[in-house]
Amino acid sequence: MASEENNTKHIRPSWDEYFMSLADTVSHRATCDRGRSGCVIARDKQLLVTGYVGSPIGLQHCDEVGHQMKQVIHEDGKITNHCVRTVHAEQNALCQAAKQGVSVDGATLYCRMTPCRTCAMLIINCGIVRVVCERKYHAGAESEEMFRLAGVKLEYFHDEVQQYEKQ
Repeated sequence: MASEENNTKHIRPSWDEYFMSLADTVSHRATCDRGRSGCVIARDKQLLVTGYVGSPIGLQHCDEVGHQMKQVIHEDGKITNHCVRTVHAEQNALCQAAKQGVSVDGATLYCRMTPCRTCAMLIINCGIVRVVCERKYHAGAESEEMFRLAGVKLEYFHDEVQQYEKQ
């Protein structure tokens, strides 16, 4: 009743907003400060699994020992930097689905930015039909093309590149 007294009406988030906010909450468990990402996979308005960026079980995290950086030189000569100590949020969500015996076929994946090339290939092969990202990834053009060719619908909340240190 308090909202009526204040003449403010509660506005429920859309399903996409709801699941994206859950992905953001999951990201608070991430252990790499370059892109504290979280991911959720949902189907039929039901949460299936979550994942966040972090080192493999039993190995040290970036937050503990620092980043393990690798440079990638792209065909166009552009150089990008990547921390390879961690498993991506999307990969961890897919691993959780496999460990728990949860099918993600026909599901929607929610994440912070365009999945990388490897994540995109896994997403396609798992049968996920839709990917919703908060923002674009600075090296995500190849993934965008793979999703297009595979018929995976890709949507963005914001049509801008996610910014973080040492891209």
